[in-house]
Amino acid sequence: MEPKRGALEVGDVDEENWVYDSSVDHKGRVPLRASTGVWKASLFIIAIEFSERLSYFGIATSLIIYLTKVIHQDLKTAARNVNYWSGVTTLMPLLGGFVADAYLGRFSTVLVASVIYLLGLLLLTMSWYVPSLKACHAEVCLEPRKIHEMIFFIAIYLVSVGTGGHKPSLESFGADQFDDDHNEERKKKMSFFNWWNFGLCSGLLLGVTVVVYVQDHVNWGASDIIITAVMAISLLIFIIGRPFYRYRTPTGSPLTPMLQVLVAAITKRNLPHPSNPSHLYEGSKAQKAQGRLLCYTDKLK
Repeated sequence: MEPKRGALEVGDVDEENWVYDSSVDHKGRVPLRASTGVWKASLFIIAIEFSERLSYFGIATSLIIYLTKVIHQDLKTAARNVNYWSGVTTLMPLLGGFVADAYLGRFSTVLVASVIYLLGLLLLTMSWYVPSLKACHAEVCLEPRKIHEMIFFIAIYLVSVGTGGHKPSLESFGADQFDDDHNEERKKKMSFFNWWNFGLCSGLLLGVTVVVYVQDHVNWGASDIIITAVMAISLLIFIIGRPFYRYRTPTGSPLTPMLQVLVAAITKRNLPHPSNPSHLYEGSKAQKAQGRLLCYTDKLK
């Protein structure tokens, strides 16, 4: 007989067949171990990480060259604009991680970020091929059209927003596909991070070699088509994997427990130190057994 999903007390057989680590399947039920998570889910996630790194480094590596040769900015202005873009791209994961943890969850955050990323790449491609958006009417020009410059910067900053959703959520979402309480899945999780880095480095390598080669020897538009097509395909692959994923529901703002700790520390600052360290613990025995509380130590006084 099939075990009832959501049951609180299960035997060893149930734990082998079902995943009881607070995750749910795409219908909000307790996930079936045989049909969700592990490699059948994580390979979809590695694919989109590959395409994101390919696109990002394909743009970032030659950005200053594009700004000086196509948009005709002087080197100082181009370097400043590259620094602005890099700074925004670096800070955006702070916002992306907050949104994922507090509101959307990791899957939805990655999905929305991927759509925004793809929109930026589409605008980038259009700015090269659409006649009304091209930098110049003629083969040779000394000053690009303002509409091209505006669309170009909108496009690359959309890429920044997309990166901000990917970086804090995608790898964690991949790790969510493995149950730490299951011996076999815990071993496979270590292997997942190896393949994750392989996909990341492969995208980086091809971004700074193949994509840059196309930019130099064909044109910028051809390279934009390549990275846009790869991102679109990987987004489709990511969506196809939806039935196989394990999901974690958002737990609320991460700032709330931080503020609670701060308030508790201030209000209890004058309480006497207990003679028995075990009196410092709060919470149920189940919470302690699951490692949700830090162990007492006298090394951080």
